[in-house]
Amino acid sequence: MENKLKFSQKHPLLFGFGLILTAVVLIIGAMAVFYSYFSPSGLRSFFATRVGVVNITGLITDSRKITSWINQLRDDDSIAGVIVRINSPGGVVGPSQEIYSAIKRLANKKKVVVSMGAVAASGGYYIACAAHKIVANPGTLTASIGVKAQLTNFAELMKKIGIKEQTITSGKLKNAGTPFRPLTDEEKKYFQTLVNDLHAQFVNDVAASRHMDIKQVKKLADGRAMTGRQAKDAGLVDELGGFDKALEILRSLARIKGKISLVEGPPEKFSLVEKILGKLTFKEQILGPQWIFTYE
Repeated sequence: MENKLKFSQKHPLLFGFGLILTAVVLIIGAMAVFYSYFSPSGLRSFFATRVGVVNITGLITDSRKITSWINQLRDDDSIAGVIVRINSPGGVVGPSQEIYSAIKRLANKKKVVVSMGAVAASGGYYIACAAHKIVANPGTLTASIGVKAQLTNFAELMKKIGIKEQTITSGKLKNAGTPFRPLTDEEKKYFQTLVNDLHAQFVNDVAASRHMDIKQVKKLADGRAMTGRQAKDAGLVDELGGFDKALEILRSLARIKGKISLVEGPPEKFSLVEKILGKLTFKEQILGPQWIFTYE
């Protein structure tokens, strides 16, 4: 105390400035807290009910970030329900199925409503089926229930530039789908059986999740895309509307009263190099497998 008195006596202006600065910082901090929790919007009100939002955007090639976020929301007891916002044309089969399964597990514990944006087709629609309710805009492009395998043939090009393939395999189908020669009849039948099985998995999951007769789903599962309005008429979508409509339905299902605070994810994390150069992505068809099955 004696040292403080001596300092204040020796440097009254500096001591006074320090007190004023401390007071200003405390006031600004208090205002920030007040605005965050008691602003008119109420979205971050201290007493608001927390609702999770899972954003699924673009081509689905990897599921880890999304499934990790879904699992966090599932295990967080403060989250009353979840909106899954989908704006995706589909993607690779495996990751789409992983996200579908993660949402299924989430839906066993909490109410889940899907809100479709501009497009939620093929793998995007597959994921949506895991929710309790699906909401689409009338003009959303959705459905497109189907599977395709894209195989590229560079045989003529390689012949012109004098490159020949020499591959040693352990079995006659191990090199099926190589881009250096056309498919044989046997290979075509082989790939068709794979596509048919993946398609059957898609159809079965849609029928089970939507509580529809499998024969009815098979009639719709020829790869056709639908508008949100057409999908609703076909039984593939529950309601027409945007994000606010989905939130209204979730409020009713989860019996949420009062204000809602949205907790959105998955959070985007980029390295310094990615921030400077942007995210560089490479086509898996070129650097990875020679062929790939997609829900798109």
